[in-house]
Amino acid sequence: MKDKVDSITGQALKEISKARSTVELEALRVTYLGKKGQITALLKSMGQLPAEDRPLAGKLVNESRSAVEGSLKNRKNEIAESERARNLEEQKSDVTLPGIFYSRGHRHPVNLVMDEIIEIFLGMGFAVRSGSEIESDYYNFEALNIPKNHPARDMQDTFYIGDDTVLRTHTSPVQIRTMEKEPPPLRIISPGKVYRVDYDVTHSPMFHQVEGFMVDEGISFGDLKGVLLHFATQFFGKNTQARFRPSFFPFTEPSAEVDISCVMCHGDGCRVCGNTGWLEILGSGMIHPEVFRHVGYDSAKYSGFAFGIGIERASMLRYGIDDIRLFYENDMRFLEQF
Repeated sequence: MKDKVDSITGQALKEISKARSTVELEALRVTYLGKKGQITALLKSMGQLPAEDRPLAGKLVNESRSAVEGSLKNRKNEIAESERARNLEEQKSDVTLPGIFYSRGHRHPVNLVMDEIIEIFLGMGFAVRSGSEIESDYYNFEALNIPKNHPARDMQDTFYIGDDTVLRTHTSPVQIRTMEKEPPPLRIISPGKVYRVDYDVTHSPMFHQVEGFMVDEGISFGDLKGVLLHFATQFFGKNTQARFRPSFFPFTEPSAEVDISCVMCHGDGCRVCGNTGWLEILGSGMIHPEVFRHVGYDSAKYSGFAFGIGIERASMLRYGIDDIRLFYENDMRFLEQF
């Protein structure tokens, strides 16, 4: 029995010492110590020996098992250390080489312009309110005096995500929800993302808008003109001129488009402004009495105005950009200019 144990142990230790990887070591462990391994088989054969021989045989087999386990552990450590040394050699770094420069990120131009516009209106006493980008048809259209089958709905190609649910086409629903909860006087702006089915050099299916409105007793069109002219001179420069052209929006009456003197030619006429000297920047008007009716305001007592500014439009004018799609293509050559 002793000769057999010594032979198996010697063979195991010899093979373990020659192993070159942990995979080989695992295979040897199974060969000698696994459920069907050679040393395990010796332990199972103890019952066939005479009773007086079993203690010595058991001691020999256990010593053999301990020797093989110890050898496997030591060789595993040697292989791991060898691999670690080899990896350090192969991955050696030259600390004298110059480091890799990672450019520092910064805010997107649309966010920069939106923040600036918000700051201008905060300076005039406006507060900021936000709302969901997913809206009901009622808040996006009907409460704004745009009932079903109204031709004005054709002005805004809408993403419908349900029979009565849309991706908001403007931030005006925030106006309705705010007036439902808060009594006048109100002076609010609502910046955020809006969505329309449109895509070309001047339109994007997702863009940003800041809508603002003011409601109180005695609010007039003159107040609207004063607020928007102050915004124009603060954002585009103190020499900026503004004009109001009659227009139509279902939720305001009277309504007006607001133009500013061209930021490129300063009113002299150029390709950007179509040689008119003027550029359209936003829509505005006095809040329609029907809108007040939906929120429970007394239109005989209160009046107000509203306006909407496209952030991308303002950004394009500010920076002289002629394609709105540049804002969303993530071209670093474009974004790094800001």
